[in-house]
Amino acid sequence: MVPHQKTDYETVDARSRLVLSALRLFAEKGYKATSTRQICDAAGANISAIRYYFGDKAGLYRAAFTEPMGDSPCGTNITNYKHMALPELLSKFFAEFLEPLKKGEQFGLVMKLHYREMIEPTGAWQREIDAEIKPQHDTLVSVLKEHLGLQRVDADLHRLAFSLIGMAVYFYVGQDVVSVISPQLLHTPKNIDVLAERLASYASAMIESEAMRRKQGTIHEG
Repeated sequence: MVPHQKTDYETVDARSRLVLSALRLFAEKGYKATSTRQICDAAGANISAIRYYFGDKAGLYRAAFTEPMGDSPCGTNITNYKHMALPELLSKFFAEFLEPLKKGEQFGLVMKLHYREMIEPTGAWQREIDAEIKPQHDTLVSVLKEHLGLQRVDADLHRLAFSLIGMAVYFYVGQDVVSVISPQLLHTPKNIDVLAERLASYASAMIESEAMRRKQGTIHEG
């Protein structure tokens, strides 16, 4: 009898089930309190599948921590757009940054896992900062430096970059607050797209305000 060969669909489906089951259990119970057996039982997978797909429990945790959000922690990679004109770059950036908000319950589990990682650190968050978040921040700072015609990066440029990103980050960490005060903002994918458009517009205004302030000579280095 010829052994059954897994199709691409079966391979992807099994791996996806493991990632999503791990995401749910790690978010609810934490890394240490979750066993690989519990994850495999929830995913309907053999215990050996974790080693096959991820190497070990730590590898599965890294996948659950990062993959449901897309290719980067916040669903976008600004380095792909650094050669665009600034308005187009901002539109792309905010649209993709907010895209994970459309994932509903899965997004909530991702945020819960990220919160848990902050109080029960495994090193995953620091790896994300080093590998993804800091390089993207540095790219945004470089884009702003070029747009503003600056000779060097200063503290105010970092303040501006953090503020631009912070507008979008709030809709991640403050999702529950937004849902209570103004639920329509995040109610549909279309409303999330409108939010992204507005944030891009607000960001443009902030950048131009910074340009005007610099022309007036009010710069703070500290």
